Amino acid sequence: MLIITASALAKTHKDSYSVPCSTLWPAVKDTLRNSGKYGIISIVNEEMTASYNIGGNLTGKRLNTVLLNTVGTGCEMQIQTAFSGLVNNDASDFKKRVDESLTKLKAAAPAAAPPAADPAPSK
Repeated sequence: MLIITASALAKTHKDSYSVPCSTLWPAVKDTLRNSGKYGIISIVNEEMTASYNIGGNLTGKRLNTVLLNTVGTGCEMQIQTAFSGLVNNDASDFKKRVDESLTKLKAAAPAAAPPAADPAPSK
């Protein structure tokens, strides 16, 4: 009988972003906290890493991790997942949700204040 462990199936998915990790990290946390899809196991802000689970019922719970690495002026998001198969694609689903959160957070950011006018010279 052939037994394959989850670690043997684990894969790291890497996606590059043109924004700095300090901009991407809030979108990752928003995705984990507000999508209703993930059970947060841990979030480490200083390291920009998080562990979470997803799934249940027919497919069982799956443990995944995400971490951000600065690459040049951009950021690389690494999603480590033990499963991507016919029914689920955890890494692609997470990336899609992060992209949506990033767009939402950018739109909500306050517009830069216009420069203050020079005061009129006193006479």
